[in-house]
Amino acid sequence: MNNDAASPQTDRSRPPLRRRSFLAAGAGVGAAGLGLGAAATATARPEAPAPVPSFTPGRPILFRGATVVTGDPRLGTQQNADVLVTGATIKAVGPNLAAPSNAVVVDGRDRILMPGMIDTHRHMWQTVLRGVAAEWTIANYFQFMFEGGWGQLWRPEDIYAGNYLSMVEAINSGVTTTLDWSHGLYTYEHAEAAADALFDSRGRARLAFGDISAGPQKWAVDGDVDRLQRARFSSSNQLVTLQLAWETPNDPAFPERPAWEFARDHDLMVTQHAGVWNFSGKDGIRILRDNGFLLPTNTYVHSSSLTESDYQMIADSGGNVSISAESELNAGQGYPPTGKVREHGIPISLSNDTSIWWSADMFSAMRATLNADRGLDHQAAHAEGKTVINNDLRTEDVLHYATQGGADALGLGSKLGSITPGKLADLVMLRADTPSMVPLTNAVHQIVFQASRAEVDTVLVNGRVLKYGGALIAPDLKRATRLAEASRDHIRDAVGAEQWAAGLEPPPYRTA
Repeated sequence: MNNDAASPQTDRSRPPLRRRSFLAAGAGVGAAGLGLGAAATATARPEAPAPVPSFTPGRPILFRGATVVTGDPRLGTQQNADVLVTGATIKAVGPNLAAPSNAVVVDGRDRILMPGMIDTHRHMWQTVLRGVAAEWTIANYFQFMFEGGWGQLWRPEDIYAGNYLSMVEAINSGVTTTLDWSHGLYTYEHAEAAADALFDSRGRARLAFGDISAGPQKWAVDGDVDRLQRARFSSSNQLVTLQLAWETPNDPAFPERPAWEFARDHDLMVTQHAGVWNFSGKDGIRILRDNGFLLPTNTYVHSSSLTESDYQMIADSGGNVSISAESELNAGQGYPPTGKVREHGIPISLSNDTSIWWSADMFSAMRATLNADRGLDHQAAHAEGKTVINNDLRTEDVLHYATQGGADALGLGSKLGSITPGKLADLVMLRADTPSMVPLTNAVHQIVFQASRAEVDTVLVNGRVLKYGGALIAPDLKRATRLAEASRDHIRDAVGAEQWAAGLEPPPYRTA
């Protein structure tokens, strides 16, 4: 498997960590510090809407006159620029590109073109119970989903429904690649259903095969993963690819060794929950190091309750961390560790965890990450009687995490994550003429703080248009809705009215 995540060019391409500057309490901030940069201007879009183009397979697409946020350090953000897509590939970026005679020309005026966003940790199967867990902590999650047996009620068709709906939501929201952290695959039929839904969506996905009902040393080597890999995942270049998902170890005897050896022998990356307060083992990172499996291809999800030595071991190994700030702030895995992870130079990606709780919205993920990191800095400064003058974590950083950082974490950094000629055409075009986005002054700032899913106008995956003019072309929302509602009703009826009510409204705050 291509392991771009481990390359020095990928890991160390970000600017060095900026040091916070403080001002003594009571001192003022000059007006010059509040100045705005020069506004980006573009020719006004005509009043009459343009007809929907014919996006036939193989026909070149030229985005004309957009504000292009490339995410490529060499190309930067370009005003009134064009992007040419031929087949599945970005062919050229720049002003006044020549349009091939058979190209579809898409009007990019009053639009922002950006790389597709990448979510590196989403329990997609749970989407059929969207919003049920809004009041839960991580303790409630285990109480209901696993100790209470809710998670065991998913049939293969319910796994399919959750994954398919989650992909509909992702594509509609500008998330062109999603890692399906699929730890409800209790049988081979469940795994097949998960894979089927991802393939049927026509989006790009990574099926992270998991089974929370048993240790990976039992299910990873029982033949099902090998069978699925041979049957469905013969190529690393297909839209849907495979890896493995489990928890960090907590037993020094390391009974999980056979699973890790299987992953290595089958060239499968591993994503794992790590540093989850009161649930993850305290010595998991050290156990992996001591047994030779602290690998550069590993993703550590949350990593909120790790020690300084744990972070340093991950940094030394070249591994990466997936931050789920909405989840960590609400459920209690620990405070989002963005600052600590950055201090140690560990690559970061962003994720949404599960829409049984949260928004599954990468714009919200970027904002939550900034909010948590900056809020902690301000609180620390205030505790010393000081004031933060210059924010450390910037909008360009979290946008990088949501795009190139995700591509790097999946080992796809040379193919995805930026609008770079030669990379695959996973692109998102945002409206910049909405009440939330005008006037367009700084595209990166406004993507992070002003844009929402409502601004997602056009989505390409692998050069194929899946959304255009604000309307989803594929996958099928009506079908997804029908399947998800049937699965929700099945699970609700199986749980029973009393437990369902208790799950929706658990008792108010208490600790144990």
